[in-house]
Amino acid sequence: MRSSILVLLLPAFMFLSCSQEVKRTKEVKQYSINQFYKNVNISGGSFSTNDSTLLFSNNKSGIYNAYEIRLSNDSIQPLTHSPKFSIFAEGYVPGTQNFIYSADQEGNERTHLYLKTNESVKDLTPGAKEKAMFGGWSHDGRTMYYVSNKRDPRFFDLYKMDTVLWKTEMIYQNNNGLDVGAFSNSEKYLLLTKAITSSKNDLFLYDRESKEMKKISKDSANSNYYPLQFTNDNRSFYYLTNEGGEFTYVMKYNIFNNTTEKIFETNWDVMYMYLSYNEKYRVIGINQDGKNVLKIFDNKTNQEIDFPEIKDGDIVGANISKNENNMCLTVGSSTSPNNLYVYNFHTKKLKQLTNTLNPEINSGDLAKAEVVAFKSFDGKEIPAIYYKPLNASADHRVPALVWVHGGPGGQSRIGFNPFIQYLVNHGYAILAVNNRGSSGYGQTFFKLDDREHGGGDLMDCVYGKKYLASLDYIDSTKIGILGGSYGGFMTLAALCFHPEVFDCGVDFFGVANWIRTLKSIPSYWASMRDALYAEMGNPNTKDSVMLKKISPLFHADLITKPLMVLQGVNDPRVMKAESDEIVQAVKENNVPVKYVVFPDEGHGFIKKDNEIKADSSVLVFLNKHLKGESQ
Repeated sequence: MRSSILVLLLPAFMFLSCSQEVKRTKEVKQYSINQFYKNVNISGGSFSTNDSTLLFSNNKSGIYNAYEIRLSNDSIQPLTHSPKFSIFAEGYVPGTQNFIYSADQEGNERTHLYLKTNESVKDLTPGAKEKAMFGGWSHDGRTMYYVSNKRDPRFFDLYKMDTVLWKTEMIYQNNNGLDVGAFSNSEKYLLLTKAITSSKNDLFLYDRESKEMKKISKDSANSNYYPLQFTNDNRSFYYLTNEGGEFTYVMKYNIFNNTTEKIFETNWDVMYMYLSYNEKYRVIGINQDGKNVLKIFDNKTNQEIDFPEIKDGDIVGANISKNENNMCLTVGSSTSPNNLYVYNFHTKKLKQLTNTLNPEINSGDLAKAEVVAFKSFDGKEIPAIYYKPLNASADHRVPALVWVHGGPGGQSRIGFNPFIQYLVNHGYAILAVNNRGSSGYGQTFFKLDDREHGGGDLMDCVYGKKYLASLDYIDSTKIGILGGSYGGFMTLAALCFHPEVFDCGVDFFGVANWIRTLKSIPSYWASMRDALYAEMGNPNTKDSVMLKKISPLFHADLITKPLMVLQGVNDPRVMKAESDEIVQAVKENNVPVKYVVFPDEGHGFIKKDNEIKADSSVLVFLNKHLKGESQ
């Protein structure tokens, strides 16, 4: 998706002398969009029962398929060959080489779960309008859990299937819009959540035998609670919360004496925590200023486990094998796509399994990202991720873009983005603004845009432009704005309500009409509908006046700068009609508009051919309307 972004590594070239910087500029090679998309993106990474193979997905073929790495010789072989629908591997069926994968239909988000064997593929959740999501395996490996909305399209019920006959049984019927967060090995206990607002929810412990529903969250706390997992003995569970503080931390709750214990806290959000299969290790992921930090502890002694440092690496995922001998790490950086590594706890050896960067590309020609901050209109400090072209200098000023993440409530973070690197490599500085309302900087900062969207958050983007314009190597007359989803709305709003600030805008499937979007959200968002309305406004009440006021479609006559819009036909979140209407409205202003539509994509583009078409089209648009180049 275009809503994700990137990075925290200080560019080494900043420490070079002026003469060295000139020399460095001359050495930078410019790469084509096709070269950037010869990189391989990967997802997943789960071990087979005996740790002999590793299951994952990549898009080497141009679309995501399932692959397997044989760890004895690091050989990789494809397991699926889908030419049309992206396939994401979920995990091996315990004790076998069969596996489960998920796939939707060209971006419509109605994911089904499939069983792949050597002989066949079986759709385990074949409902025409069903959306199903993998929930893991029982501790004995005999059962697969998943959630599905096949009974009621609004709500997800919890089901299980045995791994022999694959017969379905419902475990929990969700009649009240609660979301299943975790369940005990005994299946007696469930952890359920109820969304209140985007910054407050309730957490419940449900006893399936007694039918007792016990509230764990505090009524007085305007906080979030995120279920993690139960202990193997079914006596306790872990959860994240920011109750009483700015950042999320790890708590443990004892079911039998109703006591809590704080397990881990730092001055950044804990993103996740899990215990390995036999609870030997405790794994904690931290969102530290847009970069992932991984900590592993001996769960009995609470001593941190050391493992080799991966230079410039950002560990975005870690999975410990069932026998607790090996750990699969997913590691990337701002200048390299994610790669898979395996670490052995006994030998202390770390081995890289994949090489995803196109060998035609020298990573030294790519821009490392830097964390920066700037003051906004009210003096508040706004964090951002910044990319400076290596050929930029006071004698060679470059155009720039303010990049706005999705959401609301997203965050620009570290990680390789071929589109960003492509634009920077072709001479555009990019400032990925984490405007007020972004996650990762404490709950006070996160709440600042509630029911104020298109206000202070948009002004942060305007002041991001001012920050860029203050840099002596930026051409202040050539600064645009670009974003996807919520960032697309911000792009349109910037062109409407601050028409003289940005010189052009690029909108990826952005909301143009909040009234219609909020009325037509997917049925399976029912459990969070009220929370979304609490943050954005309820389109069925007097809030519609406010929503119309901030919706770009109703103010499109104010747009005077060139606009590009990109949209997937199958998008269930921001429907194509949103983009159709804003494009038509801006055309009526006699303003240049470029519209690119993809019939086989949804909310975000994941097919390489489509990504290449989208990104190359954007560069052509920017070269014309920012750089002023003739086509």
